[in-house]
Parts: sequence; C-alpha cells; structure tokens
Amino acid sequence: MAAGAVRPLTFEEAWPFLQEEAINRIIDGLDGVEKRQFTSEEYMRIYTTVYNVCQPNPFGPEVQKLYDQYKKTFEDYISSKVLPALRGKQNEQLLQELLRRWKNHKTMTYWMSRFFHYLDRYYTVRRNLPSVVETANLAFYHLVYGEMNDQVRDAVLSLINREREGEEIDKGIVREAINIYVGIGEGSRKYYVDFEEAMMKATTAFYSRKALDWITNHTYQDYMLKVEECLNQEKGRVSDYLKFRSKYNVVEIVQHELLVVHVSKLEEKKRAQEAAA
Repeated sequence: MAAGAVRPLTFEEAWPFLQEEAINRIIDGLDGVEKRQFTSEEYMRIYTTVYNVCQPNPFGPEVQKLYDQYKKTFEDYISSKVLPALRGKQNEQLLQELLRRWKNHKTMTYWMSRFFHYLDRYYTVRRNLPSVVETANLAFYHLVYGEMNDQVRDAVLSLINREREGEEIDKGIVREAINIYVGIGEGSRKYYVDFEEAMMKATTAFYSRKALDWITNHTYQDYMLKVEECLNQEKGRVSDYLKFRSKYNVVEIVQHELLVVHVSKLEEKKRAQEAAA
C-alpha cells in the first residue's frame, strides 16, 4: 500500500496489514524478538491505512470495528503476556515485574496511539469514548489491577513498613509502583480508591502498635524523642512516595496515634518521672 494513498478500506481489508506490520512488530519488540524502529515511511503506511478505514464516514461501523479491535489488542496482550508473568510473584519480585510490564505497556501505547490517532480526531470525541491512550490504560488498569491489586498494594505497604522498622529498601520501586496509580489516568480518584485508604489503615495499625510498646518500655523523654523522629521520617517518606492529600493525612495519623490517643498516659508518665526526680 503506497504511503499517502487515500482509498476507503473495510476493517476486514485493513486489519491483517495493521496486525502484521504494526502490532506484531510492537509486541515482538517488547518480547525481545525484534527491536527495530519504525521508519517514517512505515509509519505513514500504517497511519494511512487507519485513515482509509475512517473514510468517508469517520463515525461508521467500520470505524467502530477498528476501535473495538484496538481495545481488544491491549486486552489480549495483557491477558496472554502480562498477567501470567505477574501471577505467583510476591513482594519485590512482583513489583519489579509490574514495573517492567508497565514500562512495556507505555511503549506499546506510545506506538499504538500514534498509529490509531485518527480515531481521536472524530470517533472517540463524538461517541464520548475514552481516547486511544485512555483506552489502553484502562485495559491495563481493569485487567491487571482487577486481579492483582490486593497483592500489589500489600507488597508496597509491606516495603513501607519494613522501612519504618529501619530496614533499607529500594525506594525507587515503591515510588514507581505508586506512580502507576496516577499514570494510569484519572489519577486522584483511582489512587484514593485503590491505595490511599489502605495506606492510612496500615499507618494507623503500625503506629498504634508502636505507641503501646514505647509508652510501656520507655521514659517520657525517650518516647517524645521517638515521636519527633517518626514525624520527621514520615514527612520525608510521604514527600518521596505519596501524592495529593496523603502528604497531610499520614502525618496527622502519626500525631494522633502517638500523641492524641495516649495524651493522658503521657501526662501521667511525665508527672511520675518529675516527682521521682
């Protein structure tokens, strides 16, 4: 098919070419089979093929088939390649594989959205559908997080708690895993639903346990030093990892669990130590 040739095509005529010359090559690159950049001539042939399916009716049934198959391409790849690679992994291994697969997904989305960009000129806008980029990201979100969200969330929270216990962790893994919630689209809402609530509960449980231990086994002065240290660490931690109002919620939770909940005991402990001095 000559670059720039404008000839209306049916979906059935166009898709074998798009599958072979665009999609299979992208997937081969992700899987390490072939890493060869598309030339400008190849790009134009693929883009023109998509354009020709959208002509002369950019809202017609052939375009709907094209959009549906575009979406299905991501769903099929995620179901056949991404999810099997994630299943059975835990903790850092799970997060490392997730980050690798998310990076691949962004590469695939970059090329696919360029080739199928004409769908956003008329079809997705007029039909009030997600853009081609949003469609790709929603496929990843619904399929990957629909199945793996609990495991991913628990792996991130486990690493954060290990860091709170003084262990050295790979902060980059935590930061990048959390950033997926934002990068996937509609970041603030999905982030809150899928991660923030669990993060707040985990923080409450962690510092509730610590407060009971410290108030029993440490002096008032040592306890207050630990509170100051924890607050400083959490302020740095949330700046490293978290987004939006989480930065304020986490610190408020630490203050509440370490100070507000035990204010009476702390005052009693302080008076007892002053009287004994």
